[in-house]
Amino acid sequence: MSQYDINKLIELGGQVVERARKGGADIAEAAVSEGQHLSVKVRLGEPELVEEAGSRSLGLRVIRDQRVAVTHTSDLTPDGLTRFIEDALELVQLSQPDVFAGAPDPSLLSKASEHRDLQLFDPSIDSIDAARALDMAKRAEHAALSVDPRCKNSEGATVSRQSGASALVTSGGFQGGTRGTYASIVVSPVADDHDGKKRSGHHWSARRFFAELDAPEAVGLEAAKRTLAKLGSRKIDTQEVAVVFDPDAARAILGLFASCANGGAIWRKSSYLAEREGQLVASPLVSMVDDPLIVRGPGSRAFDGEGLLARKNVVVDEGVLKTFILDTYSAKKLGKQSTGNASRGSSGGVGASTTNFILTPGTITPEELLKSCDRALYVTDMMGFGFNAVTGDFSRGAAGFWIEKGERMFPVSEVTISLNIDELWKRVDAVANDQDLRTSICSPTFRVSAMTIAGK
Repeated sequence: MSQYDINKLIELGGQVVERARKGGADIAEAAVSEGQHLSVKVRLGEPELVEEAGSRSLGLRVIRDQRVAVTHTSDLTPDGLTRFIEDALELVQLSQPDVFAGAPDPSLLSKASEHRDLQLFDPSIDSIDAARALDMAKRAEHAALSVDPRCKNSEGATVSRQSGASALVTSGGFQGGTRGTYASIVVSPVADDHDGKKRSGHHWSARRFFAELDAPEAVGLEAAKRTLAKLGSRKIDTQEVAVVFDPDAARAILGLFASCANGGAIWRKSSYLAEREGQLVASPLVSMVDDPLIVRGPGSRAFDGEGLLARKNVVVDEGVLKTFILDTYSAKKLGKQSTGNASRGSSGGVGASTTNFILTPGTITPEELLKSCDRALYVTDMMGFGFNAVTGDFSRGAAGFWIEKGERMFPVSEVTISLNIDELWKRVDAVANDQDLRTSICSPTFRVSAMTIAGK
């Protein structure tokens, strides 16, 4: 049985909403959450961190005469709740009116009977105690350091697990709750290079259900393999050449697109995608979906942060931008309808956000994609942050491997890759099939036909 009682969370949220309405709010929405987490870290076989904590919080959004106030508290005592609600009602009087402020039409709100069971909660996860987590971390790090004598240092191995429950109650008539869990293991060995440099690498596994994590030894071995592969890294000449992004690097590029397709960025005109709905924004090989209904998906949910039923949205279809990521507010600003993408933080504030944002995989394997490259830079790591969302200009430090005639020739480091991101997506000429839903933004390996590489 779960330790989390969603009915009690809903009951508390309902009491807060009722009191806020009686206090004069036209609209009141309460988000209640509770949870706990454990995180342990070992380095060179010795424990460095054991952290375990629990939390409870309540976020409240009130709207009165088109004025909005958002506040939150962790003091759930009777006196604490009284002060909390009074503060919210006082704050709302001080805010400026906003004609677009408001809640979804009550007729659009979902019902509990419509909410799918997406298997987001592992009831066994809280039984993983610090001793077991430390043992897993030690085994993972030991496996990494046992592969090769050059791997004799480490930035540590971390094992984490978290669980929680949340409920949303609104004066529009919505009541709903959800439970979720997540576990991860990360190993970061360091290897000595021939020139005295230290090369660090890492590998990780993460899942909703603890039993689905990769074995600690497997994570450690893969981390060591990736770290050792960086030995002998060198610069390459400045040139324009094809660039292949592995799933971790590709996910970062996909995340930039997701942020630019966000309704908040669109109505503020702080995105290069503003006013481009219905236009070609990528190669015909590129399709992107936001899908909250994936069973055990890291970003899955049955309803959004405003109580609308979660639904799959095709954001880019064969290169054409079909929709933005919208909550009710950004939809009103743009004269559109919400896409069911509202997200509500613990503070009670609401904004548009992705769920499981995925670049649709292709049909070839990543090995086949690399074999088809004549000359290319295979990017496995990116550093720094160089992106202008308004213009689309993109430039970041990168490391990876030089590919020639389909073969890995040598590791590459200390280069910079750059290209306007609008052009980058239009130059995608191959997409592999190696989708791995470890995180809520997920991309398979893909290739860009040409980018500028700044090296020596």
